[in-house]
Amino acid sequence: MSRARWIALAALALVLALLPFVPRGGGDDEGAIRKAAVPARQAPLTAGYGRLTAAARREIDRVVASDAARPLSGRTPTRTLVGSLVRCAVFEGQRYCLGTGWTDRTEAQVQRSTTTVAARQARRATAARASTGTARATTATTTGDLSMVAALRQAAALSPQQRAARQTAELVRAARSVAKVWLLRHQIQGVPLPPHFFARHPEVRRDPVAGTTARASTTSAVGPADPLARQRVKHWGDYPDRATVLNPKDVREQHRTYFCGPTSMQMITWGWSGRLHSQQYWAHKLGTTTSGSSITSMVDVVNRYTGWDKAAYAGPYITLDIADWSFKKWMVLMARHVVDYQAPVILHPVLLTQFYPYLDHDGSGHFQVGRGYQKRDGHMPLLGYFEPWDQQRFHPDEPFIDRVQWRNAFKSYRANQAHFQHNLGV
Repeated sequence: MSRARWIALAALALVLALLPFVPRGGGDDEGAIRKAAVPARQAPLTAGYGRLTAAARREIDRVVASDAARPLSGRTPTRTLVGSLVRCAVFEGQRYCLGTGWTDRTEAQVQRSTTTVAARQARRATAARASTGTARATTATTTGDLSMVAALRQAAALSPQQRAARQTAELVRAARSVAKVWLLRHQIQGVPLPPHFFARHPEVRRDPVAGTTARASTTSAVGPADPLARQRVKHWGDYPDRATVLNPKDVREQHRTYFCGPTSMQMITWGWSGRLHSQQYWAHKLGTTTSGSSITSMVDVVNRYTGWDKAAYAGPYITLDIADWSFKKWMVLMARHVVDYQAPVILHPVLLTQFYPYLDHDGSGHFQVGRGYQKRDGHMPLLGYFEPWDQQRFHPDEPFIDRVQWRNAFKSYRANQAHFQHNLGV
């Protein structure tokens, strides 16, 4: 057996051995779940964590072993890094790409776009280092989203064993959430469920949600009694005029320019447990560096340190590529999370002045906490979210930015699509 395959198998064995000890679903290690009874609801179905099948294990082994022993470094050419680090697995007909999430694009398409983006970011970084005395307003402000080139270089700096273990853990999490992906594809995009779906996935929630805990006052639509019937495609008109989650008082601004991830996590977990941990605490959990935080780490930490991932709420959070989603379907996804799941969304936009008029100048990729929407007859709906970025904290001459925002939903959608990864955490 090749050395690469031994590394992959060892990584998979380690991850499987540690799964029972991974904290999740009950608040953080020092917090207690905030409990408030709400009426039973019959929300459209989601799914809990599925078992790791033998077929999924073989697919994980294939992906991890394909380049597990290849030596990489920060000097490795971008195209080579992408070919080694950006690979995709297919679980039950759904494709998951490392670092990108669940996508309808092919592996070749993801690799091509990643190579283009990483090369462009590397050129910009080189130009920025070479230039001195340039006015601040001529460059984009970095707020804490991990760039593609930084993510590739961080992964390249790991040993083959460390890299294999990290990739294996990410793919195991993905494989166990495939039922959630199928349900979203079916309920929002209208994709038929595969044969014997419910027989293969007993983790799918089949009963009305009773005795759950609430994080906000919101109205839930009541669906048909038959679990199969509740899989129908939902439309924008099926949802109430307005809904929110999370307490608007449980907010903070980011304390460092690269802390949008830890601050968003601070507000998300505060909304679950009622306990406020420091941004540094969440930076440690996320593996945040001065280059920022990754979307896959954001999703993983929500699943590990809150109960939003319970089947009574959203089920396991996933990283979902929405490059080909229409605005209407994107808004249904927002409403579904807030109304049906009663859980927040990890928004992943790029901070550009054309989308966010409160900005003094353009910024980088970013994280926000999606927590509501409001319909408006004859007008564009509003999206409610927590904004961790306050430019005035770092540049006193710039306007203050409120934490609680209600803004044009279409512009937020465009900002999400404009991000180089065009994905989010749901």
